[in-house]
Amino acid sequence: MSALNIQCLQWMAAGDEPAAWPLFIAWLSALWGAWACAAALAWVAWKRRPERGYLATVVAGAILASLLSHAIAAHFDVPRPFVAGWVPAYISHRASAATPSTHATVMFFIAFALLFREGLRRLGGAMLALACIVGWARIYVGVHFPLDILAGITLAAAQAGLLSLAWKQFLPASEAVESQPGQRRHIASTFAALP
Repeated sequence: MSALNIQCLQWMAAGDEPAAWPLFIAWLSALWGAWACAAALAWVAWKRRPERGYLATVVAGAILASLLSHAIAAHFDVPRPFVAGWVPAYISHRASAATPSTHATVMFFIAFALLFREGLRRLGGAMLALACIVGWARIYVGVHFPLDILAGITLAAAQAGLLSLAWKQFLPASEAVESQPGQRRHIASTFAALP
């Protein structure tokens, strides 16, 4: 365990006698931030029908990010801060492996994937802010080291970058036509001219 990681943890975590209001905000964010992220994705999928294919791909990517994060954490088996005795835990959590943070991996993946999509960048910015708050909260309540969150961000960025490249490479045909404004009229006039 690096000395800098432990020093950052002790600086960022709630400690033994936290103030009530930051602890409440951290508790709320650590436990319910991921659900707020899921609700926002569902709402956008309901409101923006043309984005449903991309959003479904993002959800599939988030599931893959979760599985990958758990597999990496199991391999490295880094204990959580409260398990190692560095700080107390202020939420109930099992003593599973900590690095990378699955919450950080999934939430930052979703934020980055939305930021890569032109029509979803505003939501991506909001998701990025929420992911940062949840990342801080999970450190504050003692269930993650700062390095766990940074590892999750790194994994998320790599996976979202791959998704963006793959989506552009294998762009659905219907989206390719709609992304070129004059193309739709040209295709329509071509079919209209057929006997």
